[in-house]
Amino acid sequence: MNDIEKNKRREFVSELMNKYVPDRTSLLPILQDFQEKFGYIDEYSQQLIAFELDIHPVEVNSVISFYAFLYDKPVGRNIVRICKNIVCEFNGSKEISDAVIKEFKINPGETTPDGKLTFEHVNCFGLCDKSPSMMVNGEIFENINKESALKIIKELK
Repeated sequence: MNDIEKNKRREFVSELMNKYVPDRTSLLPILQDFQEKFGYIDEYSQQLIAFELDIHPVEVNSVISFYAFLYDKPVGRNIVRICKNIVCEFNGSKEISDAVIKEFKINPGETTPDGKLTFEHVNCFGLCDKSPSMMVNGEIFENINKESALKIIKELK
């Protein structure tokens, strides 16, 4: 990361410290705002945030590691999440996942080389009655099958 990027991140962390109470209770919303602006929370920024909140950088990284919606490395322009709970699997989510893996040549947790797509498994969307389900960039698709899922994903920019 060059000095210009570091300065942008440092300035934004300062803005966040003015927006939130600068202690550990604000860690999660700070991380969410930071990721919304930069796409992920890099190690340098984790250290800045930790310093400003007077906590250890390991605590910041632990929170990022715990929450599936926070990232410490770049992700694709589009994030596709497929539910893998038992009900969704019974109704076809495994076949959908297998089709995504085959079509895009990526495994869950990976991003396509062109940066277009990050593919993830999640444990539950709470939509068992409408399974299988998939989330694409925060939008839920219910009662899908592998053909409809692939069509939705292929139409992404």
